[in-house]
Amino acid sequence: MAFQEPTVLECPFDFAEALEFDPELDALARRGPVSRIRLPYGEAEAWLVTSFAGVRQVTCDPRFSRAAIVGRDYPRMTPEPIVSPESINVTDPPHATRLRHVAAQAFTRDRVAAMRPAVDRVVDGLLTAMAEAGPPADLVTHLSVPLPHLTICELLAVPEADRDELRDRTMRLLATSADARQTAAEAKASLRAYFAGLVPERRRAPGEDLLSTLATAPVPEGEEPLSDDELAVLAVTLILSGNDTATCQISDIAYVLLTHPEQHAALARDPGRFPGALEELLRFIPFRKGVGIPRIALEDAEIEGTLISAGDYVHVSYLAANRDPVVFPDPHRLDLERPVRPHMTFGWGGHHCLAAPLARAELDSAVSGLLTRFPTLRLAVAPEEIEWDTGTIRRFPVRLPVTW
Repeated sequence: MAFQEPTVLECPFDFAEALEFDPELDALARRGPVSRIRLPYGEAEAWLVTSFAGVRQVTCDPRFSRAAIVGRDYPRMTPEPIVSPESINVTDPPHATRLRHVAAQAFTRDRVAAMRPAVDRVVDGLLTAMAEAGPPADLVTHLSVPLPHLTICELLAVPEADRDELRDRTMRLLATSADARQTAAEAKASLRAYFAGLVPERRRAPGEDLLSTLATAPVPEGEEPLSDDELAVLAVTLILSGNDTATCQISDIAYVLLTHPEQHAALARDPGRFPGALEELLRFIPFRKGVGIPRIALEDAEIEGTLISAGDYVHVSYLAANRDPVVFPDPHRLDLERPVRPHMTFGWGGHHCLAAPLARAELDSAVSGLLTRFPTLRLAVAPEEIEWDTGTIRRFPVRLPVTW
């Protein structure tokens, strides 16, 4: 097969108009399953894979390594790399298998089911406070921000006095502007140092919290226990995850339902349908921009008819894969009756989000609670008046005024 030299496309991926799908990303996917791109930061160009089959191949093929990017100025969207070199997100088997085995113990189906009553109590308390405050109310302030942050902080037993500061540091780390690099680097270092101080305490006097569970987890025969530094980095990864997907998606799902009144009314009449509808909402909503962490090809490989040379950077777009018409017919249409099929909102393969079961539980509890407690909920302002986040890689309303 003859391979042609590709055109390199500049991709800032800075589109942030409500929850419309990024037209640049859509155009890339329509051009073909693999494109050559340059991102705002990093030393080199990269391949971008957008088809569902192509993304699945890259994320499951050991010839594409996350660990190989460590120490490199890899192509990315943020001035400061979000992940630490020791993070579970930039490891390959067998080291990744070891870390994920320990971390996965925190998010088993049984453990998340046991946590659900506590999540429901937090949701009930937050919605009660919103009802008592009366309309109009900002859903972001009352529910979207506090629920995931409170949940992950409770799981890690972070002292209440430290929680606001930890959230502030997390937000600084997600910034995309060029002048945010220094503050982002400082935020990442301070988060790591904070948890590095907690880990020895939890080893000495473990409690029922997640950090204690990770610190005292039994070690499989032949493996080394996680070091204090590895546990600290894992805790940073968890606090980032806890303030990312669920925070955005609570607001985003509410916005989508409130701007699709017929679908919202149908769910309000029968909230029991929401768990099935949730998967379509997760597939449909572009809750972040562009791409995440790349991989490096360890040897020559072919993806969807394109030759990837050893040493090349390869990005995948889960967002584009979720709109692949081969897998999801009429992909740009929200269809809450769409048959449930696996989507890529929580990633795929060896780096599928470990906390996905907890995120689903939070989203189900939060949105089902809204549908039940506020069946007449509606936007308090016109959709075009809503202010959206434009300064980070995430896409969500900064404020979501609602009334009932």
